[in-house]
Amino acid sequence: MHSKIQPFHLAMPVNDLSATRKFYGELLGMEEGRSCEHWIDWNFFGHQFVTHLNQEKSQKIVNQVDGHGVPVPHFGVVLEWEIWHEFSKKLQKNSIKFVIEPYIRFKGQAGEQATMFFCDPSGNALEFKAFKDISQLFAKH
Repeated sequence: MHSKIQPFHLAMPVNDLSATRKFYGELLGMEEGRSCEHWIDWNFFGHQFVTHLNQEKSQKIVNQVDGHGVPVPHFGVVLEWEIWHEFSKKLQKNSIKFVIEPYIRFKGQAGEQATMFFCDPSGNALEFKAFKDISQLFAKH
């Protein structure tokens, strides 16, 4: 296992680059990198996230977790606790439509974490989470 975390690279399909640019750039505040008429690179909290134009629809499923319908597939970033709370407030202020509203799982227990889910304009599900104690990220319960 590597001791230094390297940025991940993730490419996802989107069906409208203009709406994608507004969502990730303006609403979420991601810095735009390289782009062309078919894709946009984003600085996704230090990771390389690429949105590729693709008009085809994909089938999604939902798994029940803590009484919430968690969309699959989904992706996101584990943020620092304070940054997650700031980001959550920013999204709520901008009236984002949450799939799962921001909440705390395992409050007061090992693995305590904050989480929230929402979708981009193309229906790609995102989860942002934070651990009260980051050392619990891979802990077994």
